[in-house]
Amino acid sequence: MSSEKTWTFLVRPVERIGETFVRPLWLLGGITTMLVKTVRLSFRPPYNLRGIVKQMLEIGVNSLPVVLITATFTGGVLALQSYTGFRRFSAESLVGTVVAMSMTRELGPVLTGLIVAGRAGAAMAAELGTMRVTEQIDALETLATNPVKHLVVPRFLGSLLMLPALTVFSDAVGIMGGFFVSTKLLGANPTTYLTRTWDYLKVMDIYHGILKAFFFGAAIALISSYQGFNSKGGAEGVGKATTRAVVLSSMTILVSDYFLSAWMFK
Repeated sequence: MSSEKTWTFLVRPVERIGETFVRPLWLLGGITTMLVKTVRLSFRPPYNLRGIVKQMLEIGVNSLPVVLITATFTGGVLALQSYTGFRRFSAESLVGTVVAMSMTRELGPVLTGLIVAGRAGAAMAAELGTMRVTEQIDALETLATNPVKHLVVPRFLGSLLMLPALTVFSDAVGIMGGFFVSTKLLGANPTTYLTRTWDYLKVMDIYHGILKAFFFGAAIALISSYQGFNSKGGAEGVGKATTRAVVLSSMTILVSDYFLSAWMFK
């Protein structure tokens, strides 16, 4: 084996280890830079109200059917499992409390964030990725139009506004789904269900869930936009960027949910 091949054989594992550590830092730095630019440009006129409303419709209104189905059956299965477990020690009256607190604190914002990441986040990454590989973003820069201002800010603000609204909708639908399963299918007392729900559910539980939704919405928009902006390699590159956007957004939601919960409910 020649000295050059020997050197390559020895150095290549070190390079791969270095790439493993550097790549996440590079990604974090890129997303942070986009966050700073996006927040700064969000307060700078002109304001693209039409673009913001369009993204609100795409992210929020078009996601309602999926959120409706998910929240309904999530609340239903929560009620079913809670009722089955609590019946063992005669605590069926607490089913409403468990469903309400689980939906408002955790499942409402988390499931809604995952749904939006898989539906709207993928669409953001695919659309911006297509614009990148077809050089439309380069054309905007040539025309002295800031692509972050024109493309990312409406998606960021639309996601930031609609995730909390979708979360409140998900919470309400999930609680009603649990109510239906408990009272109509399992024979629980409807008055007891509603009374226990309002007795133990605090307003701060709802506020904390909405605060999580704000963070999740910002993360989805930034990660998806960043992946779309940095896609390359034609149609295959757009597909990979879309996959990375959904995976990273979902991982960010699940990991950050733990730290947000530890901070809010300590």
